[in-house]
Amino acid sequence: MPNLNVNKTPMAVRDPLERGRDFGEVAQGYTAQQAMEEAARCLQCKHKPCTGGCPVQVDIPAFIRLVAEGDFAGAYEVIARASSLPAVCGRVCPQENQCEKHCVRGVKGEPVAIGRLERFVADWHNSQPIHPAQPVPSNGHRAAVIGSGPAGLACAGELLKKGCDVTLFEALHTPGGVLVYGIPEFRLPKKIVEQEIALLKSRGLKVMTNMVIGKVLSIDDLLDEQGFDAVFVGTGAGLPRFMNIPGENLGGVYSANEFLTRVNLMKAYLPNSVTPIRCGKRVVVVGGGNVAMDAARCALRLGAQEVSVVYRRSAEELPARAEEVEHAMEEGIRFCFLTNPVEILGDENRLVTGIRCVEMELGEPDTSGRRRPVEKTDSDFILRADTVIMAIGTSPNPLIKSTTEGLETQRWGGIVADEWGATSRQGVFAGGDAVTGAATVILAMGAGKKAAAAMDEYMRSKT
Repeated sequence: MPNLNVNKTPMAVRDPLERGRDFGEVAQGYTAQQAMEEAARCLQCKHKPCTGGCPVQVDIPAFIRLVAEGDFAGAYEVIARASSLPAVCGRVCPQENQCEKHCVRGVKGEPVAIGRLERFVADWHNSQPIHPAQPVPSNGHRAAVIGSGPAGLACAGELLKKGCDVTLFEALHTPGGVLVYGIPEFRLPKKIVEQEIALLKSRGLKVMTNMVIGKVLSIDDLLDEQGFDAVFVGTGAGLPRFMNIPGENLGGVYSANEFLTRVNLMKAYLPNSVTPIRCGKRVVVVGGGNVAMDAARCALRLGAQEVSVVYRRSAEELPARAEEVEHAMEEGIRFCFLTNPVEILGDENRLVTGIRCVEMELGEPDTSGRRRPVEKTDSDFILRADTVIMAIGTSPNPLIKSTTEGLETQRWGGIVADEWGATSRQGVFAGGDAVTGAATVILAMGAGKKAAAAMDEYMRSKT
């Protein structure tokens, strides 16, 4: 029987007061019965508008039909044909702006909960006994993938399917890129990332950590000395930006990148952590994206008594996912809209004591289409703070471009690449945040997947 309910099947979440004190996962996922009920809401549209909105082109109606029938193994097979990281995507993709945005059920109600169903299917699969992956016959080609974030993992996964010998190079001591250093445990448990990478390893992926390409080896070394036929650069956008206002060099000022890396990768939240992080009673986070929400919610879990998010536009322009904002508000995070910092204040020991802000109002739209924030005169005020976290964006790391001859880059640091990831260097491809600047996990995966297809064609053309 079709489910004609106009609303999504609710998904359980932990109590805000309880979850705000630890790093356990907030969303609890669907039961099998809930998943089948939600899947029955799908109309099985023949023109598949939802698939058109998916950057990696998952056959969404097909996998949802199998969920409705109770064939969870079959549903996973459908997803896995297109996506290398289904358990990750089911948790962190902005489905509301992609696949679910195009769902016909959303016209007169809520769209089908595609992300929740993908998460259920992936979690069900990961809970089953592990079966050894069937090896794909070798095609005789070798590819190097630099960076183990979503773009690199998606590229590696696609190349493995084609029979390529793939080695992934990661600068840090743990693979996963932004999935392990940027996204908190309460949104994406690290065991999920480990399972997804372990699956790729079982299919033949070689992973080399502590390999800073541009220092330990260059791209030229990979192509000329190491014998790789092609290279993919998926190094992300990990260089933090600051506002260049007075006081940003005071003790207690962090980039969100450093703060989240120390919390997530270095596990600063554990009582016995060897890299504890100073948080204090009052924390101010500057920014309005998902990274700002992650930093604010981490600060709360580290023991801050008051956490404020300062954003220069109104709530309507807030770029973070609605679900993340809702969860932050439930947990007691304070939002200061139409507010812009102009100075960070410190004491005689050069430690943060507060942040001077001004009130803003919205004027005419800027180039992004959003109304430009304009400062109100004589509106400055001070927010007390022990810690200030800057979450206003990141740029690509300049190491690759500075050590690679003939690799064309944008003025702001992004690598120039065509639609299929080909760069100005023959045999070198790039995708994800290293090309576009900071974006979403699924967009990076889509870029990695397309680049893999182009790399395969390039390597075959050489033989």
